[in-house]
Amino acid sequence: MASSKTAVLSSKFQISIPKEIRTARQWEPGLTFAFIPKGTGILLVPVPMKEALAGIAKGASARDYRDRG
Repeated sequence: MASSKTAVLSSKFQISIPKEIRTARQWEPGLTFAFIPKGTGILLVPVPMKEALAGIAKGASARDYRDRG
């Protein structure tokens, strides 16, 4: 998605994400976002639901993990 959509910060410090972007990313109301400072800008990243993370580390082992005692 190489579009340059813009939004205006309201007097209540709110920004509306353009519909084209919401639709393309399948973002729904109530989705939580993380704001990550990047240089002079901000990276806006959706925070996954806990259920979506289930099983992503399947088969992972803490053995030889450098911070474990």
